Amino acid sequence: MTASAYSPAVWAGLLGTPLLIATGQVLFKLTSGTTGDFGLKGLAALAFNPLLLLALAIYGAGTVIWIFVLKAVPLTIGYSFMALTFCFVPLFASLFLGEALTLRYAVGAFLIIGGMLVINT
Repeated sequence: MTASAYSPAVWAGLLGTPLLIATGQVLFKLTSGTTGDFGLKGLAALAFNPLLLLALAIYGAGTVIWIFVLKAVPLTIGYSFMALTFCFVPLFASLFLGEALTLRYAVGAFLIIGGMLVINT
């Protein structure tokens, strides 16, 4: 099956799963700013941290979606889309955390997307 034959739902999963994973990463980073010391008390507080629970729910949703995507797409093709997380995470970190984007990031993202095009065409 060629990439053009995939349904809109499969395409949504191929692109949406990396977006969900990237969102979870930003939430993990935000969670880290609210965490106490590594110990029983800190771990107990972390277990009920709403940011962590949201991050885990988003990761879980992404995983479930991914399983259904893999029904329709060979792993060798589908997994290349997970490389988009390396593009989305720094972009989200810039937008939501104020982290800097550099020329090195832009070149890396360009190479990742170029690699995806090579793999998927």
